[in-house]
Amino acid sequence: MDMFIALLTSLPTGNSTTRMRVWRALKDTGCGVLRDGVYVLPAAVPQAAALADVESAIRSAGGFAMTAELNFKTSAQLEHVRKLFDRGKEYAGLVARIGSAKAALSRLGERKADTLVQRLRRSLEELVGIDFYPGHAQLQAKQAVSALEGEKRRLFSEGEPQASRRKVRRLDATKFRHRTWATRKAPWVDRLASAWLIRRFIDREARFVWIDKPRDRPKGALGFDFDGADFTHVGDRVTFEVLLGTFDLDKDPALERLAAIVHFLDVGGIPVEEAKGLEMILKGARDNTRSDDELVLAAGKVFDHVYSAYQGAKGKP
Repeated sequence: MDMFIALLTSLPTGNSTTRMRVWRALKDTGCGVLRDGVYVLPAAVPQAAALADVESAIRSAGGFAMTAELNFKTSAQLEHVRKLFDRGKEYAGLVARIGSAKAALSRLGERKADTLVQRLRRSLEELVGIDFYPGHAQLQAKQAVSALEGEKRRLFSEGEPQASRRKVRRLDATKFRHRTWATRKAPWVDRLASAWLIRRFIDREARFVWIDKPRDRPKGALGFDFDGADFTHVGDRVTFEVLLGTFDLDKDPALERLAAIVHFLDVGGIPVEEAKGLEMILKGARDNTRSDDELVLAAGKVFDHVYSAYQGAKGKP
């Protein structure tokens, strides 16, 4: 049976500052309110440790506070407490906000749209962080955010490829050496990662050409990450993942971990802890380079370091 910790409180009257501070701290933990002054958390969640800090703050302010373990005698009592953590209404409210945002994206500029989408993604992550008994509502909210991110890319990422239905075929990398590879100008995460992968594992002498439109691909060049390219999105795989599968590189755990980041940053989906940090570093590289060729070289060094770190973390959580 689940174990719970309860914080019993009695705050001094007239101290509105302490009341507000305590309320915010308890709200951040995602605790359930059993009754006025009695706050509950599952004992196993990381947020439970914060109750000791709240208890100390209340006592320092001249109030009463103590923590105690809750032991239930019946399954009905347990179910009553678990219902305190039902996030269904909160997810429903978030999904409604996401729906309104999706309808409004086309009227916003790219910067405002990006800010709005990031804010809603953070709201989802915060809610997921205090959803101790996740269910279908969480899945719906994640799907809604992914759809919102996809709509933003459709509206503001000119030339972003549509997923192909063809199958990923295994090919011999030795037949793809000393080639010219073409992709869209102003490469970003998927194209940068794909260019690094090509030059590091497939064609060390690869030469890259940056084109405005698919029809500008030079004769004989191998295209990647645009509609009609030799290597582009297939199903739910982004170009980087397609290249992994095509050239038998998807058995490398370090590359698979990197692929999860590229996938999330390119098309959304399951969040990856390191993704935002990598994105920020790549933005810095983009801001401090003068050409696409320079950017690919700078980004390649970043991917080298990430790949090396993942290799060193084999067998570690």
